[in-house]
Amino acid sequence: MELPEAKQKFIEAWGKLGSEWGINRTMAQVHALLLVTTDALTTEEIMEELSISRGNANMTLRDLMGWGLVEKQHKPGERKEYFFADKDTWNIARQVAKERRKRELDPVIKILDELSKIKGDNKDPAYKTFNKSVTDINKLAKNVDKTLETMLKADESWFWKSIFKIFK
Repeated sequence: MELPEAKQKFIEAWGKLGSEWGINRTMAQVHALLLVTTDALTTEEIMEELSISRGNANMTLRDLMGWGLVEKQHKPGERKEYFFADKDTWNIARQVAKERRKRELDPVIKILDELSKIKGDNKDPAYKTFNKSVTDINKLAKNVDKTLETMLKADESWFWKSIFKIFK
């Protein structure tokens, strides 16, 4: 397999994987393209490489910048904007974890905290079942949050050594 074919296969696979994780396929494909491209690319180059519209490219790049996965840069003497992605997989993993935490886990914990404060009769089976479920899920969510916090603060080698110790 030659490099161009391998790059295309990677971009397609990353797009499919991204869509399975709940991320827009095009967003994952643009990110993949920027990951495997040496130089920063213009919107036009991204459009051409992936056969996507300008609107789709602009919206996708804006989303990727919102996630902190892509940055925009200008080259002296040029009006075009160039886009590049951090190639460090640990930084990418931490950034994705940080964003998913902010967008998904934090709102759930806020709701669960609120729901765990409801008053009721401990002798009522419906209240008992509800309260136990909410409390247990809240505890799990907070443990996941602590794990993510550790990951976000940790050095990569320390984090993986700690994880592997758990499974020994």
